[in-house]
Amino acid sequence: MAITAQPFMTHPMFWFRLLCLLLAVATLVPMMAWSQALTRVPNTTLRLPAESPNSRYRAVDAFPGVRFTHPTGIAVPPGETNRLFVLERAGVIAVITNLAAPSRSVFLDLRPRGIPTDGEAGLLGLAFHPGYSSNGYFYVFYTIASFTSTAGSGSHHRVARFQVSPTDPNRAELSTERSLITQHTEALFHCGGDMHFGPDGYLYIGVGDEGPGSDTTYKNSQRIDKDFFSGVLRIDVDLRPGNLAPTVHPALLVPDALPYLVPQDNPWVGATSFAGSAVDPTKVRTEFYAIGLRNPWRMSFDKPTGNLYVGEVGDWYREEVNIIKKGGNYGWAFREGSIPGPRPGIVPASTETVPPIHEYLHGSSGNDYIFNSVIGGVVYHGSRLPELQGHYVFGDYMNGNVWAFRYDGTQARDFRVLTVERAVSAYGVDPRNGDVLLCVLPRDTIKRLELSPPSSGPALPPTLSATGAFKDLATLEPQPGILPYQINSPFWSDHAQKQRWFSLPNTSLTLTYNKDLPWVAPAGGVWVKHFDLVTNEVTQAKRRLETRFIVQTGEGVYGITYRWEPGASDATLVPSEGFSETIPVQLANGQVRNQQWAYPSRSACLACHTPITGGLLGFNTAQLNRTYLYPSGIETNQIHALLGAGYFSNATIPEPHALPRLAAVTDVDASLEYRVRSYLDSNCSSCHRPGGAAPTVWDARFSNPIDGATWGSRLIDAPLKETLDNPLNRTFVVGHPELSMILKRIAVRGSIQMPPLASSELDQNAVDLLTAWVTSNELKARLSLDSWKTVFFPTAGDPRAASSADPDADGHTNEAEFQIGTDPLDPNDRMRLSIELEGGQPYLVALQPANRSLVVEFKRSLDAAATWEVLPESNNLPRYPLRSQTLRIPLSDNQPTARFFRIRVQSL
Repeated sequence: MAITAQPFMTHPMFWFRLLCLLLAVATLVPMMAWSQALTRVPNTTLRLPAESPNSRYRAVDAFPGVRFTHPTGIAVPPGETNRLFVLERAGVIAVITNLAAPSRSVFLDLRPRGIPTDGEAGLLGLAFHPGYSSNGYFYVFYTIASFTSTAGSGSHHRVARFQVSPTDPNRAELSTERSLITQHTEALFHCGGDMHFGPDGYLYIGVGDEGPGSDTTYKNSQRIDKDFFSGVLRIDVDLRPGNLAPTVHPALLVPDALPYLVPQDNPWVGATSFAGSAVDPTKVRTEFYAIGLRNPWRMSFDKPTGNLYVGEVGDWYREEVNIIKKGGNYGWAFREGSIPGPRPGIVPASTETVPPIHEYLHGSSGNDYIFNSVIGGVVYHGSRLPELQGHYVFGDYMNGNVWAFRYDGTQARDFRVLTVERAVSAYGVDPRNGDVLLCVLPRDTIKRLELSPPSSGPALPPTLSATGAFKDLATLEPQPGILPYQINSPFWSDHAQKQRWFSLPNTSLTLTYNKDLPWVAPAGGVWVKHFDLVTNEVTQAKRRLETRFIVQTGEGVYGITYRWEPGASDATLVPSEGFSETIPVQLANGQVRNQQWAYPSRSACLACHTPITGGLLGFNTAQLNRTYLYPSGIETNQIHALLGAGYFSNATIPEPHALPRLAAVTDVDASLEYRVRSYLDSNCSSCHRPGGAAPTVWDARFSNPIDGATWGSRLIDAPLKETLDNPLNRTFVVGHPELSMILKRIAVRGSIQMPPLASSELDQNAVDLLTAWVTSNELKARLSLDSWKTVFFPTAGDPRAASSADPDADGHTNEAEFQIGTDPLDPNDRMRLSIELEGGQPYLVALQPANRSLVVEFKRSLDAAATWEVLPESNNLPRYPLRSQTLRIPLSDNQPTARFFRIRVQSL
């Protein structure tokens, strides 16, 4: 028997080969077990609608086949009825011509200007001059990375005028740009950027407070004598007689700037004081029409009334809809809506503010998602939805609610939920008929609000028994064709205990397996989750709480839940807006904890079950890669059992011993990092991932290496978009739990909690785990490959430090030695593999380093054409132990042939 080492790949995986000659230790994949664990049968009892019946209204693709890249706004030239202009955040204005048979082309491409799209920056506003048909002028608000001697270097928000081509009405001339305002900005957050010409012919421009957070960094929110932030500007681009020149500011002095005037009746013309303090009239930004806005995201004029509606994105507590009044102070940052804001003392208490006409508290109004972002909408004056005539239609980017209310001049009335459509960035109007249009980011489409067709299918079942999911509600025995399953790392649900089932009712329906990406589920699939809560810690008595359903449709998913009354024999459908109650829990120490339980609204289900996650959570490779004892009496891996029963469209799936699997928070034998990464994946990755709902700088997915070159590397010591007023705060800071914002926000309940759902109870096990990891020697000693090299090769340029070098000639490269934690300069410090006999049973034996996974593979000859297979033994699993340990893999088979082995070493 000879032992050699062979590194095959780069970080994070290596293989080490053990050649075993003339030793009868061959293995066979136990196909018999997993192929017989399940017999697939159809389900004929489920009575759930194939499509969501939640709303009288729906949003449908307005221009099928026409797509956009991150659409952020819609505009139409005055008087036109057959063209639509769409802003794309990266810098393109697209034009759709012939709306009945739409065709898309590029009207203006600003990308050569160098447009940053970090944070909330980009192409944000478009307004056509009232005389566009004759002069061809239009105005754009966008972010530009530039340097000017007067306006400063770095990023700027620019308001500029362009002109359409004299020979092509569907193309503008980039060379015609003239800047009106080029405002230097320190941060690319709270940009505002929407623009509209008002009934008075003046240009109104929404500007945010420069961000980030709570106006504690740049302190712009209550200033009219500084820069162009935190309000609505009103300017005269036509240079009307009697209007005034603006006060001098660097933003107006860029080369070839286009002059404008300030309307003489703007509210702070000639002002010498503001909010109880004196101001220098030569520094007053007389362009301000209203002040005290945090992030006015999307504005619109209602032509019949002249009202200017603004969606004002809130901080931690309130989202607002405001009607902008001349000289109005909307309170930010000493107020947030109708409550005190984060900087209550910045103006006198007597300062008068304009209250919002509508506001909603984060986590209320059927809105169970704590992060919210109101999206300003439009007043409906179309002909096809008469009951919405005169109603303001708007929504929330995060929870997807699309709402409407009617403003009667005093208050908002007739408030209603219209439908649910997540990630709507802007609203507009179809110029042909007044239909409300929605910019929808996940699908990069423009959708149209319309009445839902009369349902031809069943209504939502009023009770759990009526769903047809369970044969016996007392025992929760499912009907045939509805399968139980378990996951490795459950989502935290306020101490609740959960059971899970799923069904693809028609046996011709299949799932599509993916290793790291979400599985693709067919329309008609149903997932069921039941919640119990221990209400007496002494007797362990439980109360049934709810049973939830996620139904896969042709467009996505919808969710419903059924509430169990205490002692009831059946559960009843929770209304669409959700429900909450207080549940007393008898503690082991004799005290009582009054626990809040929130039954989710139907929009709340979609806050996490998003298109980017495939609509399903916890139903993927890393979660289901575990054994399950099936009613057949066979205990085997769930993934291969599903494969054997015909649930996958894939003909084959890799041996599950080689596939990723998550660890439970309470698995004390697993490494801290393994458990932390698993927890973050199951609790945070639905939002914290590229393209996810959170405005994030880090990626919670387990599949990304923690030291990866892109997203994975941002888990440790990464800067944040929201620092909570401490610039030292980071994602995780080694040795400093007080600066580790992921930990801090998981460790609290309230406005900044994570995950941002309606949870009222701390996951103390998770808090303890994350704290232990941040302060652990495991994390403190964690080095990148480059840092590890400097320990052993401190001299710059030492050729022995190359990743592929083997300076101690032990057969392991430096990169391999880094993975297994051995000394690259000591030939005796190396991974040693052996086969030992114990009682006639051969074992493959190796020392498994802490926080490293070892997986044994074999093949039947050294022929290059022979394939390596994973050894399917029960303890041959991708697992990362807390401490170094001896790995002993039994080798069982009766075939008297030689076998060749290698061990795969992998880090997180």
